[in-house]
Amino acid sequence: MDGDMLLDVFFFRGALLAYLLSTLTYVFSLLARRVSSARAATWILTGAFGLHTLFFIGEWVGKGYTPFLHLHDILSFFAWVMAGVYLAFQLWTKTMVLGAFVSPVVFVLMIVSSISIDGPMIVPAVLQGSLVTIHAMLSLIGEALFAVASVAGLLYLLQNGLIKRRKFNKFIKLFPSLQDLDRINNLCLLWGILLLTLGIMAGAIWARTVWGSLWQWDPQQIWTLTAWLIYAVLLHQRLVIGWNGHKMALLSVAAFVLLLAALLVEKSFFTTIHRFY
Repeated sequence: MDGDMLLDVFFFRGALLAYLLSTLTYVFSLLARRVSSARAATWILTGAFGLHTLFFIGEWVGKGYTPFLHLHDILSFFAWVMAGVYLAFQLWTKTMVLGAFVSPVVFVLMIVSSISIDGPMIVPAVLQGSLVTIHAMLSLIGEALFAVASVAGLLYLLQNGLIKRRKFNKFIKLFPSLQDLDRINNLCLLWGILLLTLGIMAGAIWARTVWGSLWQWDPQQIWTLTAWLIYAVLLHQRLVIGWNGHKMALLSVAAFVLLLAALLVEKSFFTTIHRFY
């Protein structure tokens, strides 16, 4: 193992350990009902995100191709985006305790990513263009935003339920306001659908160049289009009809769970031209 590879492993394992410490500290903050612990967990998560960023820089430079082809790379990038999006919202809305729900998801993704590492691969010529990178990055970022929207929706439902049952205690005081969670849901849906749309457009141009057609009825394409349609409807209902609050939180969670289940079925029982690992 050369020096660059050792450094990449160091950054990845360091990020994985920091994500674990962040998750444990967030959980402790909830159990002990201490905002100071949640603040410390946020700094640990920031450190993990920094190490993770250095890992991706090393991967990109070292491999010489876009790091989105292995399952390991895809899951790792998805986790990185979720962590980055949450940290950005945390600075804006001061929703530190939301990290107690985001950090465990990021850590699990990193664990699965770490056991999915494959050896070096020969990248086909059709995957070496810039459109592949643009398509993969924008699509994954859009989908990660939907994941954050679902986490915010889940916390909204939990907090709203406690309020309706009049369980006002120190625990609920740690939670972000319902207004902040609803704003996060709104922004994640808006930017998620925008970036996914751009990613689909880049993928369609790439497919037209490689396969001679914009559409091949590939299972991955069908899943992506389904996700786009579902979230486009949700965003329409929110912006045009005025749905918000509890209804949008519930639908965001339900949509993500449904699409996650469909993705697992697609990966388990169908072959796809998008499988490069």
